[in-house]
Amino acid sequence: MVLRPARLLAGVTALLLAVAGCSGSAVDTGPPDGPLKIGLIWPLSGPYQAIGVDLQRGWQLYLDSHDGMLGGQKVEIVTADEAEGKQSALTAARKLLDQDKVSVIVGTGTADAVESIKTIVTERGVPFIGTGGRPSTLTDLTYIWHTSWLSRETGQAVAEHIRTTVDGPVFVIGPDYVGGHDQIGGFVDAYTGAGGELANTGSRPAWTPWPATTNFLPYLNQVAASGAKAVYCFYAGTAAVDFVKQYEQTGLKDTIPLYGAGFLTEGAVLPAQGDAATGVRTVMNYAPNLDNPANRAFAPAFEDQHQSAPNIYAVTGWDAALILDRAIAAAGESPTSASINTAIGELGVIDSPRGQWRFGVNHSPIQPWYLREVQLDGRTAANVVIAHLTTLGE
Repeated sequence: MVLRPARLLAGVTALLLAVAGCSGSAVDTGPPDGPLKIGLIWPLSGPYQAIGVDLQRGWQLYLDSHDGMLGGQKVEIVTADEAEGKQSALTAARKLLDQDKVSVIVGTGTADAVESIKTIVTERGVPFIGTGGRPSTLTDLTYIWHTSWLSRETGQAVAEHIRTTVDGPVFVIGPDYVGGHDQIGGFVDAYTGAGGELANTGSRPAWTPWPATTNFLPYLNQVAASGAKAVYCFYAGTAAVDFVKQYEQTGLKDTIPLYGAGFLTEGAVLPAQGDAATGVRTVMNYAPNLDNPANRAFAPAFEDQHQSAPNIYAVTGWDAALILDRAIAAAGESPTSASINTAIGELGVIDSPRGQWRFGVNHSPIQPWYLREVQLDGRTAANVVIAHLTTLGE
């Protein structure tokens, strides 16, 4: 059963607000009487800035509903900019660890950023709570946890549905970076492994330079000439807006159905896409119309505060705060990075707005995945769940 949100209004604020904290219990990385410091690394600028807004909104809503406390303690939050990931994310992590002396790091929006900071958080023994894409390149997960997803899972979750419902080959396309390769690779491996056929030349995905590509017309011309019966793609942020709008402008939308990872129509990009997004189908682990106890409380509270429906980024931000709330409470009177990390591994079932989930052996959620379609919900467009696809994680 699903609930339809009352509205989904356009626009998001470009400002991310840092949470000010007060003194709390001592930790290993701070002064004896200092506060428990938590660092946030989210995209405050660049093509994924809107994602950072949504992550911060979900995180802040949780803190606001718990009097600014986590685990019964006051916390001090320090925010740093992920920007486009890679070096900027590493610079942010170094500042948080060396200058700010944080005990936990929460973030990021992209898999590239995780790839950049994975070594430093592991070497320092500081738990990292991931809120966005996670690359398949991680090997040492001792201090790395994600409230989001494995980047390959998104495409994997929808591959069989597309193979059995689309009568013919599928054209696949995505951005040329780690997260893009994982997202598209998860779909391609599952789809072709079960007998599906790619419409791409040479049966290889089309890769678009990232973040430089804003004109997708040369690639959409390839789609038109390929004989594809559907398209599957992964784009997010400003690239998602450009791709969906240009897909409609070429007339492809009228003849070749467009499927994508949920980020294609998630959050601020949906109102920016306008009518071009109507009918686009995506796979995601959340939609604002999910009917479960946690979402019945979360979604209206979020909408009342921001006059827009929540999305998966707001949920993973909320869940990161929820994880730390429970872990800090279980980590003793003077929580340390090590004791918090141990407590995270012992949490059990998480009551999330996406539904109940728990950490698997790979430190990411075991969770359901849904097929959604952009439909008018009243006077606004929304990602409406139309089918439960599968449950992934181990």
